[in-house]
Order: sequence, then C-alpha cells, then structure tokens
Amino acid sequence: MTAKPRVQPTAPKRPISITAVVDCVGALASDSMQGNLYFYDTNKAGGSAGFGTEALRTKVSRGDQLLWGVLALECEAFVAIEGIEIDRDICEPVRKVYPGTDVAYWIGTVKKDTAQPIPYLIRFQVGTRVEPITTTTPPMLVG
Repeated sequence: MTAKPRVQPTAPKRPISITAVVDCVGALASDSMQGNLYFYDTNKAGGSAGFGTEALRTKVSRGDQLLWGVLALECEAFVAIEGIEIDRDICEPVRKVYPGTDVAYWIGTVKKDTAQPIPYLIRFQVGTRVEPITTTTPPMLVG
C-alpha cells in the first residue's frame, strides 16, 4: 500500500497595502497633488514599481485584496481619502473604518487579470479645504 502524498494547504494571500504619503502644506499651497504625493505598496517583491512617486505601478492578479491608506507628511496635518475612481469591472473599493476608531481605509478585491495597466484616481480631503484634491498622475494596477 502506497502512502498518499501530503498536500500542503496554501496560505491565504496577504493583502497588498497601498499607502499614500501626502505633503499637506505643499498640496494646499499649490492646490495640487503634483510633487506633493508619494505612493508605496507592499508588493515590491511581486513586481510593483514606482515607489516614492505619484506613478506607483502596483502588480496585481485576480483575487488580490488591496488596502489603501493615507498618511500626512506633517504630523499635525489632516488628510483622508475621499474616494477612489477605478474601473469597477476590475475593482470596487469601499470605505471602511477600523473598529473602535475613526481611522478609515479603503479595501477592494481585484476581480480579473488584465493585460493592460489600469489607471485610477484618488480624491483626498486635505486640511480644512472643502473641495478634495485629486491625483494628477494616476497610479496604476498592472497585471
């Protein structure tokens, strides 16, 4: 009698965190995110590129869970993600709040693989400004 090979359970994929670091003072002074926004993600080993720039290219595949968050470069400045505009056939980000806090993040799951880069825009609430400031150079999801 031959023993069946042991099948290792596959570990669930870790979410890919995408963090925007915003120079709030610069964005408010120039009324623009251009030169005042720095993106990073946790998938460099998987092929992401463009770290520390507005033109982050996050390498993704179908089923990847994406988490977007934002940090202010200045410690006492306010910044939040107001919305993410992306092809809903690829990903539908929704706003969530960590339990017991007022700290918000956005989460979405990549619905399908794509051969073409998928650009998206992020609208940021900055300081006490009423109108959001939108990314000028879109980050992208790449397959």
